[in-house]
Amino acid sequence: MSYEVQTFTLCDGWVNTWRIEHHDGTVEYETFATRAEAQAALDESLDDLWDEITAGQTHPEAFDTDRYRVAKVGAP
Repeated sequence: MSYEVQTFTLCDGWVNTWRIEHHDGTVEYETFATRAEAQAALDESLDDLWDEITAGQTHPEAFDTDRYRVAKVGAP
């Protein structure tokens, strides 16, 4: 079983928007072996986003933790 970080979108609801772009031009959705790994990646991403906000590089409204969740791949 694998897990993904999902983002809530107005048009599609909860979807995995995290992608890995390979040097050969292929793209795949990023998944994680465990819920803990996915949560750690999300926490790191939110920490980076907060750093951008405090540096004045990103608008504070971008930091909405309710827009993100960790879910099993394929979960509704």
